[in-house]
Amino acid sequence: RRDDVANEVVYLVVGVTEDGFREILGFYVGGQESALGWKTILNDLYNRGLEEVLLGVFDGLPGLEEAMKAVYPKSDVQRCVVHKVCNALNAVRKKDQSAVAEDLKPIYKANSQDEAKEKFRAFKGTWQKKYPKVVKSWEQDLEVLLTFLSYPSSIQPMIYTTNIIERTIKEIKKRTKTMNSLPTEKAAEKIVYLQSMDYNQRWAERKLRGFSNAYSTLQEMFKERYGSERE
Repeated sequence: RRDDVANEVVYLVVGVTEDGFREILGFYVGGQESALGWKTILNDLYNRGLEEVLLGVFDGLPGLEEAMKAVYPKSDVQRCVVHKVCNALNAVRKKDQSAVAEDLKPIYKANSQDEAKEKFRAFKGTWQKKYPKVVKSWEQDLEVLLTFLSYPSSIQPMIYTTNIIERTIKEIKKRTKTMNSLPTEKAAEKIVYLQSMDYNQRWAERKLRGFSNAYSTLQEMFKERYGSERE
């Protein structure tokens, strides 16, 4: 409550180490979601010691990927494929949704970027005439949609989508929605802080699937980009 009752944004950042352990790295209450807000947060994370990042996974907020590259120029950017597919299906007629979904699947299920681009060309040939805007949108974003294919196959299902953070946000919302409103920003911060600490304690004992197989490759990727041995 700030003079009146209204919803406010909580920015939340979840990181995954090369060992495969998740951690809520930071949360920030207040304001409206924007690329500028995210850049401020990314700068804060960098100044707190998060200096080496391989990959940032985002939805399609305009400017967010540019903010990531400004703070972490050596990082890759991955656009959430699940969001992109949903947006495409919302833009086509209901009778075509199943067919479009099936024709999109070979693109993000491909074994390499070259194969994925070939599958996209097939998708374009089928749907260009009927849904040119959908095809154009995928064509423009194809590079950032396929970043995950440059990473070890064992972790690709984890990194082509923002599902990890979506699930985390959903659980935190469950906690805050039981209250009609929170009296101050500090009260909101306390709720999110306690929930974050609970997650981090549980996650410290749960390694994500596939990261054991990918560990050596990820170590080499860090070394190649940042020139330092990982501990």
